[in-house]
Amino acid sequence: MESEREIIDLQPGNPNPRSSQPINLNHYATKKSVAESMLDVALFMSNAMRLKTVLEQGPSSQHYATLVTLLSISLLLQVAIGILLVVIARWNLNEVEKQWRLNQLNNAATALVFITVVINVFITAFGAHKTGFLAARTSRDPL
Repeated sequence: MESEREIIDLQPGNPNPRSSQPINLNHYATKKSVAESMLDVALFMSNAMRLKTVLEQGPSSQHYATLVTLLSISLLLQVAIGILLVVIARWNLNEVEKQWRLNQLNNAATALVFITVVINVFITAFGAHKTGFLAARTSRDPL
């Protein structure tokens, strides 16, 4: 039976002692989850600001309902992703009986991140405004 603190050496036979340090998969997974969580927080803040801007512009703005819906879905998915990442980070990857469940949770988080990215592509497309020369020209002379 494997120990709870087992460390796996992914580079056997490497003569360089510094680069052949064994990798603790639990620490690796935790670092990965923390990095992903920080990116999720950044996107969450960006979407919250976008939602505030759309709500301030009001229902008369173009694509109002679409943007409010997409931003709300994106924010809810990001909360779900954050919860999943906290759960994943807290479980010990080295416990064999938990590895299958952790893999399933990681797959779910990855799928939710993909869906969130796709939704945010649509948010960006619907939220795009004309800027610069074209915006000035169309507001003065709408050909």
